[in-house]
Amino acid sequence: MRFSHIIFDWDGTVMDSAPKIISCMQLAAKKSQLPIPSAHDVAQIIGISLRPAIAKLFNITERRANEVAEHYSAIFIGEDQTPCPLFEGAKPTLAKLKQRHILGVATGKARRGLERAWENTQSAHFFDASRCADDAESKPSPDMLEQLLEYWQVEPQQVLMVGDTVFDMQMAEAIGMPRLGVSYGVHSAEALEQHRPIAIIDSFADILEHV
Repeated sequence: MRFSHIIFDWDGTVMDSAPKIISCMQLAAKKSQLPIPSAHDVAQIIGISLRPAIAKLFNITERRANEVAEHYSAIFIGEDQTPCPLFEGAKPTLAKLKQRHILGVATGKARRGLERAWENTQSAHFFDASRCADDAESKPSPDMLEQLLEYWQVEPQQVLMVGDTVFDMQMAEAIGMPRLGVSYGVHSAEALEQHRPIAIIDSFADILEHV
């Protein structure tokens, strides 16, 4: 077995949530009387923890970013109805992987957001451990990965990181962890290739060919 553990990013890798994130961020901008960002610009900051992502997207102060984040969270939970399904093939593939590997999640989502997503998709049972924005420094810092390595008492070379953004690739690259990019998320395959993943896969089930 090539890897004993596999760590997944969540948004854009396991869950098809980019359309909802983009919609909510645009609505939050409107509510905050900020210029409405393009879908492309929002996609570029998906993966970073919410407040740093907002500060970067709008080039605003931390205090102002906190205000926008409050609007975003309220819209995400209570107003926007964009569906967030798991990507096609995710559940059966996770079930197969769980038979031979220990699975985890490293996400820029808040803990309550990840747990809500797990509840909505009935997928929490696939994962042994997770680190969220509440628990660690924002990507591309490798802090989330380092915490999971310590929790599992394993070395980076035993673990595969799977993600759709350059932030996922950067944090794994920083500690010498093998990484697998996905082409169906928010960042281009060309951008991911800059960080030397072992492969770029075009569907979730394709991971089975690389573990």
